[in-house]
Order: sequence, then C-alpha cells, then structure tokens
Amino acid sequence: MSAKWEKTGKTTGELTFEISQDEIKKGLDEAFKRVKKNLRVPGFRKGHVSRVIFDQFYGEEALYENALNIVLPEAYSEAVKEAKIEPVGQPQITPVSMDKDKPWVMKATVSVKPEVELGDYKGIEVPKQNKRVLVKDVDAELKKRQEQNAELVLKDGKAKKGDTVTIDYEGTVDGKKFDGGSAQNYSLELGSNTFIPGFEDQLEGHKAGDDVDVKVTFPKDYGAKDLAGKEAHFATKIHEVKSKELPKLDDEFAKDVDDTVESLDELKDKIKKDLKKQKEDAAKDAIQDAAIKGAVDNAKIDEIPQAMIDEDVQNQMNQYLGNMQRQGIDPQTYFKLTGTTEAQLREQLAKDAAERVKTNLVLEAIVAKEKLDATEDEIKQEIKDLAHDYNMDEKVVRNTLSDDMLKHDIAVRKAIDLVTDKAKEVAKKASSKKSSGKSTAKKSTTKKSSTKKADKD
Repeated sequence: MSAKWEKTGKTTGELTFEISQDEIKKGLDEAFKRVKKNLRVPGFRKGHVSRVIFDQFYGEEALYENALNIVLPEAYSEAVKEAKIEPVGQPQITPVSMDKDKPWVMKATVSVKPEVELGDYKGIEVPKQNKRVLVKDVDAELKKRQEQNAELVLKDGKAKKGDTVTIDYEGTVDGKKFDGGSAQNYSLELGSNTFIPGFEDQLEGHKAGDDVDVKVTFPKDYGAKDLAGKEAHFATKIHEVKSKELPKLDDEFAKDVDDTVESLDELKDKIKKDLKKQKEDAAKDAIQDAAIKGAVDNAKIDEIPQAMIDEDVQNQMNQYLGNMQRQGIDPQTYFKLTGTTEAQLREQLAKDAAERVKTNLVLEAIVAKEKLDATEDEIKQEIKDLAHDYNMDEKVVRNTLSDDMLKHDIAVRKAIDLVTDKAKEVAKKASSKKSSGKSTAKKSTTKKSSTKKADKD
C-alpha cells in the first residue's frame, strides 16, 4: 500500500492511495461471483457462464465498479492507518486511474480531527463548594414531608392559596365551547399554577356553592394555536373547599413516613445524612464541571470540522430518543406530546454541540498525554454496568460495543477524574478568570448540577 497525505486546510486534506493488483483480482473474482448468478448469455444456462466467456462478451471492465465497491473500504482503512490520520465524517473518494493490469489509484478528500494544544489541566482553580447541612435545611425537608402527608379537610370559609377546591367548569371562546375546556368534580390546588395564569387567583375569596365567571387570556405561545392569545370565559361552580391539616411532628409521624426509624430524632439524623450526600454529590459535579471547563478554556483548537459537530448532534439525538423509547415513548409520540418536531430537537441539541466536541477533544488529548488506558477487569466491569443500566444481556453489550469503544470511554472518564481530583478549590472572590465557576461544557460522561450558597449554622 502506498498512501500519501497532503493537508489542504487546518482540518482537511487529500489522501492518495493505491489498490494493489492482488486486491483488485480478489475484488474482480468476488464481483463476478455476484453477477454470474443472474447472468444470461446465449448458449449458456443462467448462472453457468465462465469468467473467460464473460470477459469475451462484456469485458473485464464491466466488473470494475462492483469490484471497487468490494475492495475500497479495506483499502481506504489501510491507507488511513499508513498515513496516521484520524478521519471524521465520510470521505469523498474519486478514482484517479483504474488502468488494466496496474494498481488502481484513488484520491479521498478527508476531514480529520483537529490538533489540540493542551494548556494547564492540573491545578485548575474552581469556586469553593459548600457541603454543610444546616439545621434549617433539615427543617425544610421535614416540613416538605409534613406537607406531603397532610390531610384535606372540608372548610366553611373562603378559599385561599394552598386550599384545594372541587369544581365544575365550562370554558368558551367567542361564545363557543372548545376541546378540553370543561370538566366536572375537578380537584385544583390554588397556587399550584396548574391552570392558565389568572384562573386560580380568581377562585380565591370564594366559598363552596359559589358560581364564578373566570376570565383569562390564553398565552400567545399556547400549544393550541386556535386558542393562543384569545380571551376565554369559564363558568365555574365551586362544590367544596378543603384546607390542609398538617400531621403533628412526633415519633409516630416519623415512623409513618419512614419505616426504618423509630423516632423523630432518628428521622432528622437520616434526613441530615441524605442531604449531606446530596450536597457532596452536587459539589463534586460542580467542581468537575468547572475544572473541565477550565482545562478546555486553556487548550487551543484551531478549527472543529462540521462533520464532528453533525456527528455529535446525531449521537445526542439517538441517545435522547433512545431513552424515550426505553420508557415506552416512540419518537412520533414524543414529538406529539411535546408539540415539537425532530428539526426543533436537532436545533436545540446543536446549540452546545461545538462545546461538547471541543471538550471531548481536550479529554482525548489528556488521555493520550497521560497514557491512560483500561484494564481487562475494567472492561468487564463496564460491560456489567452497561448491561444493568440498560437492562440488557452482557453478551449483547459485548457484541454491540468493541473493546476500542469501551477502552475509549473508560480512559476519558479517567481523564475527567484526573482533572477533577487535581483541581483546587478557592474562595469565589479569589477565583481566577481561567476557572469560571459555572460550566457550560456538556459531556456525555458527566452530569451537570449546581449548589446554593451556604449559610452559617
């Protein structure tokens, strides 16, 4: 194989390579086997024409196109290896010469991964994260559980925010009823913002038995275009008004909401431990995002090929819609439920595609510089984890993903851990420009989160 690589741009070039006569012969033989099955030549039974007769009738050149399709993928792959390039996207390959009894010469126009010049990626300064759990945090969570276990009791007085009303309503626009505009015995918590803005507010101050003419205007961006921006009247009848009766915070309450505890103090201790874990996880994610963002900002990448951005968007689409399907929602149903289109989802995912690609390029460069790799045990564990996460058989995962793919993902995660572990937390006011606290980087191997500023005990 003779391959020659010439750059024509920062991330583009032309790869010229040859296909040997030995490979061409194999391709011609295979091409003939495929066409002879349906070949009809006068004086011969269908599929029983010899190669010699075929060449006499049609000429060897009649097989060239099929033969090229057979041998080209492997020949191109070998040329890429010889030239030591990393193509992205699909190449545009054109024949330069396909002369008989000579090597065929091909030219491929290729986009390649851009070169990455790493900057500092160890010791990135990130905003210091608060991991403390305060008494008021525990009290707030306890209050939340108390609210969740509240009972609704009938009240004689007027409805107020937080109360639940049982209503009948019938909506009209321009004096005409519309689909989905009416219901009977509907339970609505006032202040929940479940209905159109303004609807719930107009029920406050009324009591059971009242008839209320609710007037609202549909938002201009309302999903049903025939209603968007229009004024509607809802003839509403209030049947009941119920208020929340909170349970007493005592040992019995604690045992009711959590059967692993025996007292309110035990429940508080458990809540504190859970909140501590949540804050630690959130802090780790925030540090990770900021550290990776700093490493990416410190790196230099001249140009990102459009092919890499397009591939990232498609991968994100496949992953997103795949997750929906695993929940039993096919793409058509998803778009119908959300009132969106595939083009809109693609446009949304494309917004951060360049940043995601840049982030992955930097992480791969760190993998190469640090010589990070995956062991056989790590690969086996990765297969087990993926099989568990996606409810698949381990053999299916093994057959679906190559060792190179698995090693790549494991090594990239090691690079993320390295950058995160070497990061330095500093007081926010002392944070340097290169380590912005809020990360905009999107990574398939990490998740984004944020923490609130801590208060003192």
